[in-house]
Amino acid sequence: MKKSFIPDDIDLKILSILMHDAKKTYAEIGKELFISGGTVHVRIKKLMEAKVILNSQLKVDYSKLGYDITAFLGIYLEKSKFYEEVSSNLGTIPEILEVHYTTGVYSIFAKIICRDTDHLRSIISDKIQQINGIQRTETFISLHNSQLRPLRLVTE
Repeated sequence: MKKSFIPDDIDLKILSILMHDAKKTYAEIGKELFISGGTVHVRIKKLMEAKVILNSQLKVDYSKLGYDITAFLGIYLEKSKFYEEVSSNLGTIPEILEVHYTTGVYSIFAKIICRDTDHLRSIISDKIQQINGIQRTETFISLHNSQLRPLRLVTE
């Protein structure tokens, strides 16, 4: 049986640094933690092999590219058996950034970005509401995002 990987305090500190600034070099991280850049490299490689680190992404201000509307959609399914099919179909719509299978009122909660309200209406009525298995949707437009941060990893 394969032993599961458990990150230690140094691993969590490396993750925390990278989550706040993924551009830092191994040497810079090592200097901050008083370890070698080589050690940082080996630990990051182990974190990737253990699938703790899945990938790295670039943070983009979509509004500077003309996408001024961020909305959240509460999606009601006709039956829960439609989740996989609906989720797969939602994944083909480029404006949908996140899809969550949820408990509570909605079966699915999705995050979408659009250029404007006409674009949002078009995506909802012409694409999302045409997907087999979706009963109805509710839309919540975000007026402002005051928090966008990585999880603070607490080390004891």
